[in-house]
Amino acid sequence: MIKKYTYFSLLFVALFFLSSFKKEEIKLDGTWRFEIDRNDEGVAGKWYNKNLSDAIKLPGSMAQFLKGDEITLKTKWTGSIYDSSYYYMPRLAKYRQPGNIHIPFWLTPAKHYVGAAWYQKEVNIPANWTGKRVLLHLERTHIETRVWINDKEVGLRNSLVAPHVYDLSPYLAAGKQRISIRIDNRIKEINVGPDSHSITDHTQGNWNGIIGKIALESGSLVYIDDIQIYPDVKNRKARVKITINNSTQNQFSGKISIAAKSFNSKESDETQEITSSLSVSKQEEKSIELELPFGNRMLTWNEFNPALYHLEAKLFSKETSDAKIVQFGMREFKIKENQFLINDVPVFLRGTVHNCEFPLTGYPAATVEAWTKIFKIIKKHGLNHVRFHSWCPPEAAFIAADKIGLYLQPEGPSWPNHGPKIGLGQPVDQYLYDETMRMAKEYGNYASFVMLSAGNEPAGKQVEYLNQFVDFWKAKDSRRVYTGMTVGGSWPVVPNAEYQARGGVRGLKWDKMPETESDFSTGIAPFKVPFVAHEIGQYCVFPNFEEIKKYKGVYRAKNFEMFRQDLEDHKMGNQAKDFLNASGKLQVLCYKNEIEKILRTPGYAGFQMLGLQDFPGQGTALVGVLDAFFQEKGYVSAQEYARFCNETVPLAKISKFVYTNAETFNAAIVLSHSGKEPLKDAVINWTIKNEKGTILSSGSFEPKTFENGNGLFAGNIDFSLSGITAASKLNLEVKIKDTVFANDWNFWVYPEKNIEIPSSVYYTTELDDKAKEVLQNGGKVFLNASGKVIKGKEVEMHFLPVFWNTSWFKMRPPHVTGMLIQDKSPAFKDFPTSFHSDLQWWEIQNRSQVMNLEDFPADFRPLVQPIDTWFMNRRLALVFEAQAGKGKIIVSSANIGPDMVNKPAAKQLFFSLIKYMDSDKFNPKSILDFEVIKDVFVSPSHEVFNTYTKDSPDELKPNSNQNKVK
Repeated sequence: MIKKYTYFSLLFVALFFLSSFKKEEIKLDGTWRFEIDRNDEGVAGKWYNKNLSDAIKLPGSMAQFLKGDEITLKTKWTGSIYDSSYYYMPRLAKYRQPGNIHIPFWLTPAKHYVGAAWYQKEVNIPANWTGKRVLLHLERTHIETRVWINDKEVGLRNSLVAPHVYDLSPYLAAGKQRISIRIDNRIKEINVGPDSHSITDHTQGNWNGIIGKIALESGSLVYIDDIQIYPDVKNRKARVKITINNSTQNQFSGKISIAAKSFNSKESDETQEITSSLSVSKQEEKSIELELPFGNRMLTWNEFNPALYHLEAKLFSKETSDAKIVQFGMREFKIKENQFLINDVPVFLRGTVHNCEFPLTGYPAATVEAWTKIFKIIKKHGLNHVRFHSWCPPEAAFIAADKIGLYLQPEGPSWPNHGPKIGLGQPVDQYLYDETMRMAKEYGNYASFVMLSAGNEPAGKQVEYLNQFVDFWKAKDSRRVYTGMTVGGSWPVVPNAEYQARGGVRGLKWDKMPETESDFSTGIAPFKVPFVAHEIGQYCVFPNFEEIKKYKGVYRAKNFEMFRQDLEDHKMGNQAKDFLNASGKLQVLCYKNEIEKILRTPGYAGFQMLGLQDFPGQGTALVGVLDAFFQEKGYVSAQEYARFCNETVPLAKISKFVYTNAETFNAAIVLSHSGKEPLKDAVINWTIKNEKGTILSSGSFEPKTFENGNGLFAGNIDFSLSGITAASKLNLEVKIKDTVFANDWNFWVYPEKNIEIPSSVYYTTELDDKAKEVLQNGGKVFLNASGKVIKGKEVEMHFLPVFWNTSWFKMRPPHVTGMLIQDKSPAFKDFPTSFHSDLQWWEIQNRSQVMNLEDFPADFRPLVQPIDTWFMNRRLALVFEAQAGKGKIIVSSANIGPDMVNKPAAKQLFFSLIKYMDSDKFNPKSILDFEVIKDVFVSPSHEVFNTYTKDSPDELKPNSNQNKVK
């Protein structure tokens, strides 16, 4: 029988409930006795019966309290090391010495230990707990736990995603009781993969300890074990499934009631209380479903209005009572064809990957405050989605995301590759089902939990296994959408996946001239379900050595320290900050262009960057505009980033970015819009300005309404460039009137002209005897050395920066991550440039040779300096000037000269340099011997990268022998 109670009936029941039962908790935070069990002798030696010899504080980890071993070259890490050159490279020998170990692969913990360790505490159990159910709650312990009460073993738990909970009722008595916990962080029978972010040293570290809530909880022997809420937004109701457990020897007869009330929004709403009679047989578990109706004031949850409810369930009879409160949101996250829908409104996912980066503790945060801070930063950068790469965060993350309004994709805690494989009957097969079941039970009610992936980039019989995995979850729980695993573009497609989170349709094709007209329509066309781009970006930036001082916790940035010292050894230590900022500006440019290309693509469903923040492992992957602390590095702000990454973004389709003044600049303006409602009667304004801020042209388009979608046409811009008489950098800015949404693009215009080389300058493509003679006689030489470089020939420069990092991919090109340009030099008076690579440099920089200046004076600085990978730190040049003999010389390894065809930027740079050489301002400070210059074109580099090993990451060879099914 279900009926609606009157106000007075509800009041009576509430008063009875509160007076009849109150849950109690004993927190176990604080000092625990502790001992390391290196030889696995604790169980046989009955350590649970002795006082352990050491002490530690919990919550926390062993490394946090300096328990474990010193780092040596023989430390057995959890994680793959593919670039073994560190162990052999002569110049790194000093970093392999005892007392000066600097590991380049990831951050270095204060101490390291993998194995069993024991934790022990004595607790006074109150007399009034007799006859009650007592649970031991261990939140986020790593990895396997075994528990003893006094000399009785309670059991074993193994979960990387959920609390380890033990029912201690049969083992406890009133008075002093000893709790002993054995924690083992080794990879044992269940192998999720050593590079899985749930366990690996690449990210959080393979820590040993307990880092969340640790408590004893007493409660009724008849209790609410689980509540799962299934919203039905369209019909204004929720289906509430409640599991009740009767652990007594008597039948339970009573009632259960549910009611929900909003708690975090300006508007408020609450339901009536629904009550039902209930009986549960002795020693039985029973499930009941109740329908909870909502009224006209029902609040829905999304990223814009993350309205939440608390549902309170009460179980009561004359003898006993129990209660449980659950946070949830009224939302439905569905799929329609190739779109995601939140409450029937199309939503585009703008995401980043969270890899479990916690550089102060080495383990994930377990507080709502910590996650709220992270998620606010993510949203401030215009994002609405987070993927958790091969790990699932603690409950605090879901609570925070619910309140902030973020869409989450946690994953099964596995990267079943580099060892384990799926679909072959290995323990990981069942473990992924078990773990995702635990995730659904613990976190399934949180509104932010909208997507689920089984893990990352598997090996094995993956299609068969993942098809079954997706089918299982689609049938079991409709509250979220499911994919197989999140994979790169070379992995096979899982046909049954509800959405595809994969690579293959991403990146910038900047081997050709940069433009913003193309999109990814052809790439996503074969997919009839939503396509979410996997790990876009991965554009590297030079290390920020000022970050080193932030490492005041468990980890030290020994990798950064090594890179910094190596840069100093290569005589460039004073350029570190300039390298950071110059490479950072290029990094932002690349993220902007890739994100905009996705936003131009109709039908694209979302992207997952790798990442907004740096990844501290896998060779040190500095791919974020934020560091591993989620803090800015100084070269772009969140507000600047959100101009091209937001719910609404103006976009410009531009065929090229370098023009002559004989041309017309054309741009088609389009929008990407993923708002809570259509953009109604939007007026779009545009301006074209020069560097002085002078408006050269402006306009607006007729008001128009834009539904949610990508690549929505707004209007065209045509601007004649004939009035531009000097080399200029111009800027197109597009704004949506009366909103914060704006975006802009630089483009360059050069006067159309023929270049005549002044008689005072000898132009040559060979450093020949005549060049030497001219210099000896006090003349001026311009050497176009394109294609002639020997010293530096091994360094490959593209316009795009280093991908991920050169260590993880064993020096796969490109090796250069942008350029540092002496933009204040009069050499660039007629070639407007910033201090960093920008799009006008593409035709000059891309695929050009670089010169290795290893034999040049220590303080020599070129006009244009490519920034080498920080694993090598070679001093490089694209253009340099010097005094040589009695004369002066400019050398360029980029192909710039008087006869450039269809390369207006290269032609203009040459003009600017030649004009500079013909002026009295051409007075290089550095003096070079002619033979030192000539040696660049004669002798190879002294220092050349050697891998010393032949293996490579699986990502480069997914069909390799180690990935073949055996």
